Amino acid sequence: MRLDVYNLSTSTVSSAAEAAFEAAVHGLAAHSPNTGVALQSTLSADPDHVAALALKGFANLILARSELQSPAADALAAARRAMANRDGGTRDEQVLVHALDAAVNGSFAMAALRLDDGFRERPATFLPFKISHALRFMLGDAKGMLAASHRVMEVWNETLPAAGFLLGCHAFALEEHGFYDAAEAAGERAVQLQPDDAWGLHAVSHVHEMRGETASGIAWLEDSRSSWSRCNNFAFHMAWHLALLHLERGDHEQVLKIYDEEVRPQQTDDFRDMANAISLLWRLNQTGADVGSRWADLAETALKRRHDTTLVFASLHTLAALAAIGDDAGVSEVISGLERKATGSGDQARVAAEVGIPLARIIAGMSTAADRQRLDQLVLDMPMIGGSNAQRDFFLLAVAKAAGTNGDRAGLSRIRDMRCRLRAEDRLLGSIEMHMAL
Repeated sequence: MRLDVYNLSTSTVSSAAEAAFEAAVHGLAAHSPNTGVALQSTLSADPDHVAALALKGFANLILARSELQSPAADALAAARRAMANRDGGTRDEQVLVHALDAAVNGSFAMAALRLDDGFRERPATFLPFKISHALRFMLGDAKGMLAASHRVMEVWNETLPAAGFLLGCHAFALEEHGFYDAAEAAGERAVQLQPDDAWGLHAVSHVHEMRGETASGIAWLEDSRSSWSRCNNFAFHMAWHLALLHLERGDHEQVLKIYDEEVRPQQTDDFRDMANAISLLWRLNQTGADVGSRWADLAETALKRRHDTTLVFASLHTLAALAAIGDDAGVSEVISGLERKATGSGDQARVAAEVGIPLARIIAGMSTAADRQRLDQLVLDMPMIGGSNAQRDFFLLAVAKAAGTNGDRAGLSRIRDMRCRLRAEDRLLGSIEMHMAL
């Protein structure tokens, strides 16, 4: 057994593999573009590195693409073979693989629970904690994120391996519950301890956005640009936050500049990149800004991904892009896909049935009377879609717009009240209300 610098026990006997794996784990924490290379180097040095195979499986699943389900399952099978070759592997490896099995079979919730339970006596072991945090983020399980990070904080001190990264995750969990002062303090301390902690930087940017502190938020992101601009495509997401702050100030020219140069500098089809771009253009449209031909590249990519319902969060953004260009056939295909998804099993089937389908119809302007009657419940259930409060705000605004379009002033007022529990009143909701009055 070998204990790595992040306190994970592995069965590898290769020092080169272990060094590469530690680099991969650091890359995961820092959102480094070199993480995949480090992971591949690990497996080149030791093809039976169980933890690396497990991380490879999770990495494929978190990308939420239908074509990556098979590679994730292959990584799981390889990890099991590797453990068999090493007398069953270490207990830490067994927990990772057991959790990956749940995730491959469609339950991120069970996977996160297995990671938490398996490391309950050592909650600050970074890799399982970070994977659990990421899975719960995709599930919109803020309560689970905070419970896990509170367990870490019970044993946390500044000398722990990955102390800054752990604290950055805690900051984000605090922010998602509206504990903004505590989140800001934790996030700032996390970045002091670990300047590579993009997630801690991210948590503090959320705090500024939710408070409506545009000047402070812009300054925070600009001052830390040298850190987050080195990230993988997470840099696009950080730029998205910067653009939202400028949008709140009404600076459409600056928002479009950031969109072109930093939010959508390349035509990727990663669902996270698409979500950034689609939700930003939609917001710009609501404020009356001319976005030119920018929907075209998004619609082209959305059309290619319209049948992929691996993640409802991604499908809803795909639908929004198709709706924006008036592709009724494409919109119908996305909704039909979600209806089929809802008949299946796993976490996302439930999300599709309870939230995805009615919300898709609302975004598409095809809502039924039943959909409109349950707007309040839809808003309450919206965290199931996953992502952050800031990301889901796009859907909340879409529901508010639907209420306004249908003349439901009482519904719009209730949505505004629920929304204001987490964020300051802003220009976007004002634009929707103004259009309702016209």
